[in-house]
Amino acid sequence: MHLEEQIVECMLYGQVANFKTNSNIPIEKFAIALNSNLKKSIVIKSAEEVDEKFHSRLSCKRKTYRYIINNSKIGTAIYRNLETHIPMKLDIQKMKQAIKYFEGEHDFKAFKASGTSSKSSVRTIYKAEIIEKENGRIWVELTGNGFLYNMVRIICGTLVEVGIGNIEPEEVKEIIKEKDRTKAGKTLLPQGLYLVEVKYDE
Repeated sequence: MHLEEQIVECMLYGQVANFKTNSNIPIEKFAIALNSNLKKSIVIKSAEEVDEKFHSRLSCKRKTYRYIINNSKIGTAIYRNLETHIPMKLDIQKMKQAIKYFEGEHDFKAFKASGTSSKSSVRTIYKAEIIEKENGRIWVELTGNGFLYNMVRIICGTLVEVGIGNIEPEEVKEIIKEKDRTKAGKTLLPQGLYLVEVKYDE
């Protein structure tokens, strides 16, 4: 898959929103009607009726986020806002070892931004993996039952520190246990972060 196809693939994934309406427009024509009134940067892919108790955020059972790192020496101008460039050569094997420590139920206090309003920082990560792509791209994918504010970007920042050699893979386990934000990596830039899938069933 070429870079252009990788980027388009990421952008094809959509987010889910819900709202109540008294409109008489048939549900099968709703997406077309909405798209005719939206900016070109927003596209409604489909619409369906749901139970009144449904909430696009609170009813979610699991989400998958993807973070794209460009690990080439020079980077790119065209896709600079769609990925984060890390020019230092990363040790992907060490990153693959480290990311597995995030799987399972943990208190992710060390991986949340200050001022986060969530009462609990306990979350479950069902799947965590590093995927090597063409042209020096690295995908970090995390699937969980929920994520704290900036949690994915901080986890990715920690994995970059592992890849550089500043943190050893096994140290991630202790960082999680100690719940100390200062021990984890920095918060990576928002460029490259994608919500790729939302599931409402187990």
